[in-house]
Amino acid sequence: MRLALLLALLWPGITVAQISDNVQISTLKNGMKILVQEDHTIPTVALYFFYRVGSRDERPGITGISHFFEHMMFNGSQQFGPGEFDRQMEMRGGNNNAYTTKDVTVYTDWFPPDALELMMRMESDRMAHLAFQPKIVESERGVVYSERRLRVDNDNFGALEEQVNAAAIIAHPYHWPVVGWASDIEAWTMQDLETYYKQGYAPNNCIMVAAGDVSAERVFQLAQQNFEVIPSHATFGEPRTVEPKQEGERVVRLRKEAELPLLMMAFHMPPTKSPDYQAIEVLQTILATGESSRLYSRLVDKEQAALNAQAFDEPSLDPYLLDIVVEPRAGVDISHVRALVLDELERIKTFPVPETELRKAKNLWLAAHYRELKSNAGRANMLGTYEVFYGDYKKLYEEPAEVEKVTAADVQRVAKQILTAENRTVGILMPQSKRIEESRQ
Repeated sequence: MRLALLLALLWPGITVAQISDNVQISTLKNGMKILVQEDHTIPTVALYFFYRVGSRDERPGITGISHFFEHMMFNGSQQFGPGEFDRQMEMRGGNNNAYTTKDVTVYTDWFPPDALELMMRMESDRMAHLAFQPKIVESERGVVYSERRLRVDNDNFGALEEQVNAAAIIAHPYHWPVVGWASDIEAWTMQDLETYYKQGYAPNNCIMVAAGDVSAERVFQLAQQNFEVIPSHATFGEPRTVEPKQEGERVVRLRKEAELPLLMMAFHMPPTKSPDYQAIEVLQTILATGESSRLYSRLVDKEQAALNAQAFDEPSLDPYLLDIVVEPRAGVDISHVRALVLDELERIKTFPVPETELRKAKNLWLAAHYRELKSNAGRANMLGTYEVFYGDYKKLYEEPAEVEKVTAADVQRVAKQILTAENRTVGILMPQSKRIEESRQ
């Protein structure tokens, strides 16, 4: 089926022009790479900065420091004082945000085209001249610590995920959480912060992506004016530690105040650049994308043993995890839910996926892929993501064809490789009332 026809059937709101490879590239003398995709249909611009700075680059004692800089980068630089970045953006009708992962920290700007020059000046200033005011550092330390309490300490899913991740990955830097261990958040020194910033926030460690109502020539000109003057320097090396092969099931059990139990299974999987990645994505879709997926249909609809069933992974530079998460219904024994999940995993390893189910899974993946391309922000994020994790943004346009090539035999093969007991870490969170906990003290 031709791409234009397939696209029209799956997602009528997208045009072929929006998925065409019209990206222009420039690399500054200091090594900073720039991708620009012009799209003049809407008078907005998405400007994304992908720094190769994530928890993968940390070490014991400074875990969580990458995420801390996501906050600090909005708190003043040489030319723009604390809060000025947000104020200038809002005055011009724009918005901004940021996110941190195991591998990258990404800063996102959305604004009208006439604000491009100012955005470039502000971004270059905080790349080269971030301010380290002790009062602001301590204030943001408190904000980050509060975020950890909210998302991990006081969140059942976050608490279980952190423990399962740490049990599944014992050697590689993916072992520690992106938000960092609590004791490290408390202990970062000013020297730690300044050293990490100087090492990670370099133009040669950054990819800039502009998508929308801009001229590539103008973007390159402004980039030269604002960023090329920033010298390149040595950044983080690749992690030396390779995660050893897991040779037996690991089990993590937590007891926390909760209404219902929670079941999580994590399986080691290869990195995003692996030739098997597309088959794994189709496998994940078959298992747990949508209410007609295998796990949802079996556990939620047919057996009525669970409220929800999901599976997910995320882009990674090194081997990481495929997670399955199930929320059992009240009164249902979690061992029964676990047995149902394992039975479904055995089925997909044992019997080839029917062609109709394979086609549905591919359609779901393709629809989600193209949905992201509908906006300037979505395209900017995907271009940068593919450039970082695949080493070439062009994979963004090639991957749909790779997904189309996935066969039922491919799905069965990767299922047999990944969904094994030896490769599995199980997390079980069991409810414990506060009254019982207090009586034991």
